[in-house]
This record gives sequence, C-alpha cells and structure tokens, in this order.
Amino acid sequence: MKLLIASDLHGSAYYTEALLRRVAEEKPDRVLLLGDLLYHGPRNDLPREYDTKKCAALLNALDPAPLCVRGNCDAEVDQMVLSFPVLTEFAAVNVDGFFLFMTHGHHLEEATGQVTAGNAVLYGHTHLPDFTERNGVWFVNPGSVSIPKGGSAHSYLIYEDGAFFWKDAENGEILRTERVKA
Repeated sequence: MKLLIASDLHGSAYYTEALLRRVAEEKPDRVLLLGDLLYHGPRNDLPREYDTKKCAALLNALDPAPLCVRGNCDAEVDQMVLSFPVLTEFAAVNVDGFFLFMTHGHHLEEATGQVTAGNAVLYGHTHLPDFTERNGVWFVNPGSVSIPKGGSAHSYLIYEDGAFFWKDAENGEILRTERVKA
C-alpha cells in the first residue's frame, strides 16, 4: 500500500494545487492529512496565494476522500466547507501489520502512550520534517506543505514498502529516505 501524507496546508491554494499534482503523479492508495488545512493561524504569516475557499474546493475533489485529523488551527467552521471528516483528534491506519497512528502534534504526548514499539506516530504542527525513534516507536513528521520552518523545503511524505520518503511539494524530488521495515 502506498500512502501520501501531508500536513499544514494553512489555506495556501498554490501549495494545495502543488500537492494535488503530486497526488496525481504518485497515485497513492490513500491520502492522509495531519491537520491545519485552511486557516493560517495567528503565529504564521499568510502563505502564498492564501485562499481558503479555493483550498477547500480542491481538497473536496480528492477521490477517495482523505483520512484527516484535526490541527490546532482547524475548527468546526472548517467542517462546514469540507466534505470529509476533519475534526477527529486521532486516527490510525494499519499497513501490512505496521500501525501508523495519526495526530496533529499539539496532542503528541497523548499519542505517545497509545503506540507500541515497532509502530509509528505521524504528526504535523511543528512544520519541521522529523524522523526520530524513542523506545521503539518512530515519530515521523512530513514538514509543512505551505509554511516550512527551520530552512526545510515545502514537503510531504510517501510511505511505501516499509520506507518513508520526504519529497518536495513543488517538484516531487526525494529529499530524504528512512526505512522502518526490512
């Protein structure tokens, strides 16, 4: 199974369109969104081509609909314009016996206690790509599609065949690869 994992779009129509071009190219079995889809938040500058209505329409066109968790900038009003559930704090996917637990990142400590060794926590929130192992659990952050921080690229993740691939949202180039299963 091939998964495309992204976080922190923050209402950027430009980067949402870029991400959807990657979805068309990558042809994942499922798209996972780790929150902060429409609103940019009070601590962030406006992202490129900030247009929440256009961003919502683009995301609503995804078929099948993405599996999504709620970010700290997501609210009930977002659910009114998005056609797929966006208010769930946690979700999980089982890929060939490998458990991927999803949260935005502002609930990372709560997620940590729910995941057993040999599995992964997918999270956003920090806008920084991450791959860290603690007590046998991998903590994996795709970075931010629209507002990367710390000098990182506009990025998303692909999970396939036991490996994570961080890719540039604008051109699909591989930025980093980490294997979790042989």
